[in-house]
Amino acid sequence: MDIPMKGAWVQDASRTASHPRHSIQSMAWMAWIAAIVVIATLTRNPWYLGTMIAIAAFVRRRCASPSGLSHATMLSPVRFSLLVMTTAALLNMAMVHVGVTVLFTLPAWIPLLGGAWTLEALVYGALNGAALVGLFLGFSVLNCVTSTRSLLRLIPRAFYPVAVVTSIAVSFIPTTLQQIEQIREAQAVRGHRLRGVRSWLPLMIPLLEGSMERALQLAEAMTARGFAGSVEPRDRWPQVLTLTGFGSLVAGWLLQMVWRQQGMGAALLALGALLMLTGLRRAGRRHPHTVYRPERWRTHDWVVASAAGLTLLAYSLPLFERATLFYYPYPMLTWPAFDWRIGLATLGLLAPALVETERQ
Repeated sequence: MDIPMKGAWVQDASRTASHPRHSIQSMAWMAWIAAIVVIATLTRNPWYLGTMIAIAAFVRRRCASPSGLSHATMLSPVRFSLLVMTTAALLNMAMVHVGVTVLFTLPAWIPLLGGAWTLEALVYGALNGAALVGLFLGFSVLNCVTSTRSLLRLIPRAFYPVAVVTSIAVSFIPTTLQQIEQIREAQAVRGHRLRGVRSWLPLMIPLLEGSMERALQLAEAMTARGFAGSVEPRDRWPQVLTLTGFGSLVAGWLLQMVWRQQGMGAALLALGALLMLTGLRRAGRRHPHTVYRPERWRTHDWVVASAAGLTLLAYSLPLFERATLFYYPYPMLTWPAFDWRIGLATLGLLAPALVETERQ
């Protein structure tokens, strides 16, 4: 685990690697997951959602190691997908009584559930569930192929206190579980057996003592490395630039999505992104850091990031027929439209699997 301190990233020797070292850089994976999030957010077209889910499942199977797949989730992706889509479809059909294709009708006096249960509501609920499934598969791939350390390094230097808190938070549960197992084995050697609530007391006392000892050691290490050092003069320009940029991003998004002002919205989005990046960069200069083992950016990383960027552009900008993204089955179920150019751009998500195939 890397803990970002005042002026350095410090590697914790007690961390055990739970993920294999993969060839694709973590920033390239972040570009890939950003494309997944954009697709799942913008469209409910079953053609695009189905393509995205199939690609994410293939990339997960192709790029994740067997150990990463076994520890990625307690519920298999197929069962999770069926559960989420079924639940979302039934809930939407129960709450939204709109559509001309009525499957059955419940008495109107029943709260929330009363009324017509329609096929259109069932289909739209299933599409919302499919979007959640795509997000689940995308982040499942990210969890399998990247380590916590590499993700924490992506936090901007302006937020180094957040990185410290996140480092401690993500390592708390694994470390506690490991300590519980060690205490249980030690007590079992002494003849202790778990037979009821009272038998947990010999485990809880050492666990509490060990947790407090680790907290004190961590606090002393952070203080010794300057985390609670002297306060530097506050420069409010980074905060002003960041907040102004965030406001511009929100205004640009509202202009595009609500008032349909594409040109002005795109200009505000670009201005907001520029202001936020400038503010974060200026704030990050106050917190220099070094990296113990930097990740190198290679040619195949450019391929993955560029393919994901092309997918993002195809879905975000009015380059192609964007009307096909906004599929709406109400009031009557219709066949969804399909733009082959957007579908072709979605295939850019296959880049990680193709890169791994080429390297093998």
